[in-house]
Amino acid sequence: MILADKIITLRKKAGWSQEELASQLGVTRQSVSKWEGAQSVPDLDKVVQMSRLFGVSTDYL
Repeated sequence: MILADKIITLRKKAGWSQEELASQLGVTRQSVSKWEGAQSVPDLDKVVQMSRLFGVSTDYL
């Protein structure tokens, strides 16, 4: 599973929309959409933030 798939899976498991995740990370919904579509990758600090939000390790992501 690639990062994009993991973000989608974890976001849906948490019951959040792209907009809600974006708000928590301080980015736009379009950024989240690009990450989930594997069109771009988040900065390392956003990966760390997501690992904390989702309760997973950065290695998992």
